[in-house]
Amino acid sequence: MQDLPPTDLKAILHSKRANIYYLEKCRVMQKDGRVLYLSEDRDKKQYWNIPIANTTCLLLGTGTSITQAAMRMLVSAGVLVGFCGGGGTPLMAATEVEWLTPQSEYRPTEYIQNWLSFWFDQEKRLAVAKRFQQLRVSYLQDAWSKDRELRAEGFFVDDSDIGNALADFTDKIEYCPTVMDLLTTEARLTKTLYKIAANRTKQQDFVRDYDRVDDANAFLNHGNYLAYGLAATTLWVLGIPHGFAVMHGKTRRGALVFDVADLIKDALILPWAFICAGEKATEQEFRQQCLLNFTKHKALDFMFNTVKQVCLEGAAL
Repeated sequence: MQDLPPTDLKAILHSKRANIYYLEKCRVMQKDGRVLYLSEDRDKKQYWNIPIANTTCLLLGTGTSITQAAMRMLVSAGVLVGFCGGGGTPLMAATEVEWLTPQSEYRPTEYIQNWLSFWFDQEKRLAVAKRFQQLRVSYLQDAWSKDRELRAEGFFVDDSDIGNALADFTDKIEYCPTVMDLLTTEARLTKTLYKIAANRTKQQDFVRDYDRVDDANAFLNHGNYLAYGLAATTLWVLGIPHGFAVMHGKTRRGALVFDVADLIKDALILPWAFICAGEKATEQEFRQQCLLNFTKHKALDFMFNTVKQVCLEGAAL
């Protein structure tokens, strides 16, 4: 059988890709036309393949290095690469991963043009931010109603506390006069969901703190950065720069990544961070659960479809 060079392999659409990799204490390199990472045990060295055509993003944690040849192949496959701290959380910056985005002159222009057609109008930008929140709630309701594992853990979307929290948030969205009011209302919803999840998993003393080392907080941080990887991939593929946020701080270059990641964080990251913490799961087990959730509930598809839909709706305002 004749070997196919990497350039001849059929690409997988980003919205259909399955893999996110987090690596630490290894060396990423190119070897025999493939991207590999080398892990060094005490007794031997082992090479492991990275299927770049089916990978959305690669997180490089502590003790990692990458060669120029490997980076060239990752770029050719459209894989986003981010340097981060241990467990997927940056060591030096608490708010964002520095994504190394592949450079391409052939990404679409229609989405950024539609985005900019409304972005400079404050009222239109607020309307789009509200639309993001409505779709976020709808996605959570749909995901939680279909997830048997989540229902087995006591998370029922029609329970009074969950239903009331979502209904109250949905009612208040339309009456928020500014983005700051919308952010405050959104923060109250997330705080309520934290409390509900803590009660369901019998972790009554939980306090959300990005710097705390308890499992629930660590898992929330880790899962959020996985979601940021999906969001950054979505925006890169559609050609929309990360600085054109509709909700988060306008002075933060990666703020739109946070806006898009928020579409799925409460639905897929939040409950499982508490469940896995209650079960004393390892970091790897929690990460695998997150990736399973992304695939099962088609998170990347939802992000792509939402951003495309909002581009069209925003341009028509």
